[in-house]
Amino acid sequence: MDTNRKKWIYLIVLSLIWGSSYILIKKGLVGLTPIQLGAVRVLFSSIFLFLIGFKWLWKIEKSKWKWIAASAMSGTFIPVFLFAYAETEIDSSIASILNSLVPLFTIFIGFLVFKVDFTKNQVVGVVVGLLGAILLIFQGANVNPGQNYFFALLVVIAAVCYAINANIVKSKLQEVPVMAISVGIFAVMIFPAIIVLLFSGVFKTETLQNEAFQTSLLYIAVLAVFGTGMAKILFNKLIQISNAVFSTSVTYLIPVVGIFWGILDGEKFTSIHLLASGIILLGVYIVNKGRKKETPKT
Repeated sequence: MDTNRKKWIYLIVLSLIWGSSYILIKKGLVGLTPIQLGAVRVLFSSIFLFLIGFKWLWKIEKSKWKWIAASAMSGTFIPVFLFAYAETEIDSSIASILNSLVPLFTIFIGFLVFKVDFTKNQVVGVVVGLLGAILLIFQGANVNPGQNYFFALLVVIAAVCYAINANIVKSKLQEVPVMAISVGIFAVMIFPAIIVLLFSGVFKTETLQNEAFQTSLLYIAVLAVFGTGMAKILFNKLIQISNAVFSTSVTYLIPVVGIFWGILDGEKFTSIHLLASGIILLGVYIVNKGRKKETPKT
């Protein structure tokens, strides 16, 4: 299969997996606190990846471990907790839409930190996307006055983290095998996750015997294996065969899946929400349209 077709298949599969992640987080929060959810998610994902690829750790050169650690923190560890806390106050569909800001931040992070050039069109795209995000947050606050939409900023911070990670993988880990990157980042995170879990209260008798807790664990197990473990492998491969901005364009399709699950779960979604979503995606489109062509890696 040629590289161009392969990268589009990865993009679509990732959109389906990650678009479903937000509703799984919402369901997981029924019986878990945000801290417990984040730690359990990392722990389950680590176990899954170690079972299928522990031997790949020896493929990572010593000089690359600092970038593996940076990728682990920015691409997974910090965002899993940010999204968990955010969804205690905002709808899962809104979280999925705000995550569309990732390609916009990828441009700025790439320029500021990794010296990647950008065009005037891309600046326009970033501004348009941010205006859409502001409209979305204000509309969400109006429609759901009982929710604290300052928590939406946690999703924005998570989007910045994802953008940092995309640039790290593309510019610093390009020659490292995909499985080695994926297993390596969880090797970095597993001990911090265990420490967080030990102090989270998850092992209290009343917690373990709670039916909601047991059901939530099943949701997070699915999220960990597919939304974190398998998706991380696919995403790192996608970055390597395309570029940082194309790979983060998965956020074009994630909101469609996220909104679908949110509506099924009874979340409110108005025409203004739809307009704001369209503005954000227009910004992402302008950003990608202004992207200089890169030769994909095979």
